[in-house]
Amino acid sequence: MTTPRLIAFDLDDTLAPSKSAIDPRIGELLLELATRVEVAIISGGQLQQFQSQVVERLPAADAETLDRFHLMPTCGTQYYRLEEGGVRTVYAHALTDDEKSRALTAVEEEARRLGLWEAEPWGDILEDRGSQITFSALGQTAPLEAKMAWDPTGEKKNALRDAVAARIPDLEVRSGGSTSVDITHRGIDKAYGMRKLAEVTGISLDDMLFVGDRLDEHGNDYPVLAMGVTCQAVEGWEHTSAYLTELIPTLPRR
Repeated sequence: MTTPRLIAFDLDDTLAPSKSAIDPRIGELLLELATRVEVAIISGGQLQQFQSQVVERLPAADAETLDRFHLMPTCGTQYYRLEEGGVRTVYAHALTDDEKSRALTAVEEEARRLGLWEAEPWGDILEDRGSQITFSALGQTAPLEAKMAWDPTGEKKNALRDAVAARIPDLEVRSGGSTSVDITHRGIDKAYGMRKLAEVTGISLDDMLFVGDRLDEHGNDYPVLAMGVTCQAVEGWEHTSAYLTELIPTLPRR
């Protein structure tokens, strides 16, 4: 592709281990990248995760650099901008109370039926993220090792996703992270987030690059690849760090 004007990243297992803070090196690279292109982060996680994993870990930066960051929790159904002192809400599209209630009921009942409801989880299994309901099989604060071992083939998540989708056909049900299933309005995935980015920034999708760890057919980053956006596959934050270390010097400063 030509030199990208915007580079978007998945969060968990791309910029940081699942629900963990970014390494200081990633923070330095993101700020350096923002002196050259717009920088976006798109994830199924909620704003609190973006803040604790990324925003609070970034080195100090001037207002002009911070203004080039675009934060899109819950796959772009929420959109925030960075500014000195915190984040600014641009929009947030929430599920209705009825949609939330039906989603919570369906995912809990199907998880129990399939034997996927953990008796002693690490934190809450179900979470209302406003514009998204998330099921985390082992709980929101499960250790990384346990999460990676729970469903290495994706068979459990896919079975739960299919069962829940049949119960609430008016909503979107998709595999999220290593142990999660997410429920949103129909048509909400990371491709939706990329389209929203194009709308709000005026930058064509052809001038964007997406970096993610789950670009395989069943991965939650795959919709971005399928829509034709140029993508870079990575395997963990260390790979992302190495990739950016090589890429950044090739991009002109703004």
